[in-house]
Amino acid sequence: MTTFKDLGLSEHILSTLAAQGFEVPTPIQAQAIPLVMAGNDLIGLAQTGTGKTAAFGLPMIEKMLASGKRPDPRNINALVLAPTRELVNQIASNLKDFVKKTPLKIGLVVGGASINKQSEQLSRGVDILVATPGRLLDLIARKAVTLTQARFLVLDEADQMLDLGFIHDLRKISKMVPKNRQTLLFSATMPKAIAELASEYLSNPVTVQVTPPGKAADKVEQYVHFVQGASQKTEILKKTLTENPDGRAMVSRAPSMVPKN
Repeated sequence: MTTFKDLGLSEHILSTLAAQGFEVPTPIQAQAIPLVMAGNDLIGLAQTGTGKTAAFGLPMIEKMLASGKRPDPRNINALVLAPTRELVNQIASNLKDFVKKTPLKIGLVVGGASINKQSEQLSRGVDILVATPGRLLDLIARKAVTLTQARFLVLDEADQMLDLGFIHDLRKISKMVPKNRQTLLFSATMPKAIAELASEYLSNPVTVQVTPPGKAADKVEQYVHFVQGASQKTEILKKTLTENPDGRAMVSRAPSMVPKN
């Protein structure tokens, strides 16, 4: 059985992981961490919930700690792009746990929050910046941050970013990051557009795949209720949330699946 120690992580990181209850790496972590540590560009095909943040975050943190180089004011060492505010917050929270008791600083910028406070945060420089593409470009236009020192570029949930229309933003941002960077792309699927993006911005990437495209992550439980009428939907939803008080839920309205005559 593969352990985090087998992946070449330092004693400090191993101690941090143990304190947070991480025992055995997930498949994407076991495959990706040694490759990123070795300096490879990487394409990781994995679903949400498979541990991708640690897969790219831990080796980046290790390499930054080893170099000891802090970013200048209004600059960064690594950039992680994600499509939504919720995902940016989740990634940043995980990374902050990983850098505890180290000098590394994690920053996050998303729309819907004070851009002035985000500018102030960036004025001191951050080691890893997690951002949505649109807000990052706003801050760059304000000269609140530059990307000239970034040594790592991570595109997380790349297929979602393309679906949400961020392709032009990604192209702009990628040109602002030094060409000698290490680029890591993670996606649940590998459509033609993602393959073209990878060929354009990654250098001789290694591909790892831990779940077939279209397959739900192992930690995601799926089931279907057949109901009659909106009132029954509401009752089943209430019952499900009540029976799972510790779980997380996202409710959205889907179009009817019943064909119309």
